[in-house]
Amino acid sequence: MPPPARTLTARDFFSKRGILSRWHPHYEYRPGQLEMAEAVESAIADGRHLIVEAGTGTGKTLAYLIPAILSGKRVVVSTGTKNLQEQLFYKDIPFLQKHFERPLRVCYMKGRNNYACRQKIYNAEKQAILTGLEEVADFQVIREWEQTTQTGDRAEIKRLPESSSLWAKLDARRELCAGQTCEQFERCFLTLMHQRAHASDIIIVNHHLFFADLALREGEYGSLIPDYACVILDEAHEIEDVAGQYFGISVSNLQFHELRRDVLAIARRHNLGSADLDVALAILEQRTNEFFSLFGDVEGRSGFRRHDEFLERHQREYDDLQRALSVVGATLELVEGGPEELIPLTGRVADLSGRLRFWMEDVRKSFVYWIERRGRGCHLQATPINVATVLENRLFEPLDSVVLTSATLAVAGDFMYTQKRLGLRSARTLAVAGQFDYARQALLYVPQHLPDPRSLAFPAAASEEIVRLLEHSQGRAFVLFTSYQQMRIVFDRVSFQIEYPALLQGTGPRSALLEEFRSTPHCVLFATSSFWQGVDVPGEQLSCVIIDKLPFAVPSDPVVEARIAALREDGGNPFYEYQIPQAALALKQGFGRLIRSRSDRGVLAILDNRITKQHYGQIFFDSLPDYSFTTDIADVENFFACTK
Repeated sequence: MPPPARTLTARDFFSKRGILSRWHPHYEYRPGQLEMAEAVESAIADGRHLIVEAGTGTGKTLAYLIPAILSGKRVVVSTGTKNLQEQLFYKDIPFLQKHFERPLRVCYMKGRNNYACRQKIYNAEKQAILTGLEEVADFQVIREWEQTTQTGDRAEIKRLPESSSLWAKLDARRELCAGQTCEQFERCFLTLMHQRAHASDIIIVNHHLFFADLALREGEYGSLIPDYACVILDEAHEIEDVAGQYFGISVSNLQFHELRRDVLAIARRHNLGSADLDVALAILEQRTNEFFSLFGDVEGRSGFRRHDEFLERHQREYDDLQRALSVVGATLELVEGGPEELIPLTGRVADLSGRLRFWMEDVRKSFVYWIERRGRGCHLQATPINVATVLENRLFEPLDSVVLTSATLAVAGDFMYTQKRLGLRSARTLAVAGQFDYARQALLYVPQHLPDPRSLAFPAAASEEIVRLLEHSQGRAFVLFTSYQQMRIVFDRVSFQIEYPALLQGTGPRSALLEEFRSTPHCVLFATSSFWQGVDVPGEQLSCVIIDKLPFAVPSDPVVEARIAALREDGGNPFYEYQIPQAALALKQGFGRLIRSRSDRGVLAILDNRITKQHYGQIFFDSLPDYSFTTDIADVENFFACTK
């Protein structure tokens, strides 16, 4: 009888003459990738938490996917974006599947609004919900696709414009879902997604879905993701902010208006209209407008601490809105023989009432309350000041193994900031250096002659310096800003002085701007925080990254302000314990845009010379890769001259 086959390990795959070297024609042995893969393998097997900072070029995706597959456990992999989620499922998993004899049981899950609702599509054929010729054309595309798709995922429809207004009328979001009573429940794309998830060993999600699920697990709706033994959080530097969203509360005037529109649409569709319902909905709209107008109309975010004073002055408006909601709910419940679609509507009434009550009456010291005005929307938000306790109790304590990985988790080589912010008391840590020769490939330039970035003279001086840098780089640059206002001021000054095409964030969808940048020779993109991370432009098309200021979070932002105050009240030093580490990690993200391959070369310019003049600047330097460094623009000119 032959001996049993030896269980494969991470080393079998990632060693110099390992399995991957035989599978991949261009496989390159990377010691850091092997070290990370073995650390992930050990953490899952031993039931330990692990933090891995994996520099660009490590190959971290395979370094955690293969150990997850080999573990034999159900592992959830959560990514920072849906794009990375799709890359894992459509690129990395098929590559591995070609070489595994056994079928890999892998699926992906996204939020409900990414999936089509079959019942809504069928209803749309009978009812007049389409507006304009564009929606008519889009509907034909969606209807044909629905007949062949296996997943119902919008990402499959390449012909559907990103801006299509029709998709929101046909997607599977919870607000109008009849659940198991729906005629299409057995064929529902969400039902099929959950069935695939229950049959899978590896479930690929994104952070928004993962933390939405984590927040729901103790609530009335139960879980979205099947139970799992381990989770791997890629792009883990994002999870404090994402977790704050889902363990907080948000209620807006737009949600009230959407409720009214949905009730009207269903009433018309099923001929349920009545004088009582019309009056109830009209009063709800009036009371909504009256209540939310009390919070002013200034765009942006602002803190709110005056709950008692507000209710003393505006108790009537608040009570009137709650009563209007109750009347709508009661009117819906009195409809005899109504369709199943009324059930989620009455649930939404109760949910909106509860959210509003939480925000107005159930004020907790552990939350920061704030208001955000965006266009016609007034959003009342409550965010946990510190998510560490929540994550410790809901994530790290219940699970044996949580693996966090990103290119930016350590500050000056230390993981203490990440562990404290996330409530991770005990974890193994590993820092894997990037695989590139940064000293040869990149030059870090900090001009010394510019004024303090907080001075009124800075925008004009910075604009002149940017023009000089772009002349040496021949465009081919990202110019990244810490504020929209600064971005627009500098763009207006610089774009007329350079001969290169200039793009400005906000003038088009993010994906369209990136595609235009990649395809336009010598292009320059002016952008803010959303382009600091998750953007990949390898090659000489991006040869210069210019950053206007050290990316300190705006201290007047209500969430940042509350976290600073909490640290100060506990006797800490918020500048060194929170603001500097956060800015150092953000700076690493911005610099990570430049060197994406062994052949890339480029200049990184920080126009904020506090990094060289203030003693805390050393923390930033110690957090960055070992670039060549200069304060002389002649070195920048020579660097680019060598690339011609």
